[in-house]
Amino acid sequence: MDINTITDLVPTSDPAHWRPGDAWLGGGTVLFSYGSQSLQRLLDITRAGWKPLSATDGGLEIAATCTVAELYAFAGDLPAAAADWTALELLRPCCDAFVASFKIWNVSTVGGNLCTALPAGPMTSLTAALDGRALVLSPDGTQRTLPVTELVTGDGQTSLAPGELLRSVSLPAHALRARTAMRRLSLSNLGRSGVLVIGRVDPGGDFILTVTASTVRPVQLRFGSVPGPGELRGALDAAIPFALYHDDVHGLPQWRQYMTERLSEEIRAELAEASQEMKAAQ
Repeated sequence: MDINTITDLVPTSDPAHWRPGDAWLGGGTVLFSYGSQSLQRLLDITRAGWKPLSATDGGLEIAATCTVAELYAFAGDLPAAAADWTALELLRPCCDAFVASFKIWNVSTVGGNLCTALPAGPMTSLTAALDGRALVLSPDGTQRTLPVTELVTGDGQTSLAPGELLRSVSLPAHALRARTAMRRLSLSNLGRSGVLVIGRVDPGGDFILTVTASTVRPVQLRFGSVPGPGELRGALDAAIPFALYHDDVHGLPQWRQYMTERLSEEIRAELAEASQEMKAAQ
């Protein structure tokens, strides 16, 4: 699509430079696909020099400018601090959920996928499921952090104020050490995700289920231990009113609701069995 109203391309990652009519530019895969008739300047953050991925004993920080290709490659080249981060097994399946060519993988960014806030955004699925916290820079020089589950608020909607910039997302070590299970479903083999559910059992035994793609925003359920099937079904019904299920050409809400419940039960059963095996081995 054409973007013929742009007058300037400004290399900056300082929100103080933002003004009405500006847009932050990372990979630009969505921006250039949809076009714009109102933007005046693009603020290019690709030369900010942010390290794509930083691992410490406390967890993993993913820069907003980290590309899908860089995230995928990291899953196969882990530092010593990540030796027991079993949840990193989710990185590659979530990257694969883009169903995109290598050309997209090498420019599309984690931050761009989050801020586009499509229900099927796999970076939303990944970071929300692992208790990701977003670091947001504001035009007044302040910064704030918030859970990814609160950053993405609806279909194409976020809680970012005008001019705010997503700097990074941090995944805590306790979530990265969890046992995980993931289910993804679409109406076709190479289609956009219609349902993407991730469950995890933390080292302390807590069970966390995160529903994305089938709902217009991430929905997360937490239990002190792996619940029974009836308890999980009741919690899903209470947490996800029917109006929250997404409705578009990639799946009717009735189908999304049914498959969310079915895949959630598969995850619950898988992690319940894994938890029993872990206890037996102790």
